[in-house]
Amino acid sequence: MTDAIPLTTPDGRYLVVRGRLWRTADPSLPPDRRDALVHDLMQARRDVGAALRTSDAAAERDARHRVDAAKRALGERGPVWWRDGAPDLNRHMAANTPYADWFAAAGS
Repeated sequence: MTDAIPLTTPDGRYLVVRGRLWRTADPSLPPDRRDALVHDLMQARRDVGAALRTSDAAAERDARHRVDAAKRALGERGPVWWRDGAPDLNRHMAANTPYADWFAAAGS
């Protein structure tokens, strides 16, 4: 099985997964900072899973907080990283956004 490359909106702001827009990381982040944040994010996600498996509510809360902190630092949550005033369409269905025609033309 090969991993499909996610469709990215022409402006680079969103990935499209099963028709839904997901905000991408801030492209202005230095590569080493981005890599460190992605590492932190993935470790926190693993820790969420471990906490769920052991029913450790305190560890789960801590891990979820670290997931949120990493996603905010990456620019995937919180204030948008672009500066042109365009709204945040994170988690919207692409077909119901200004990207609808582009999405339809992409054959998705």
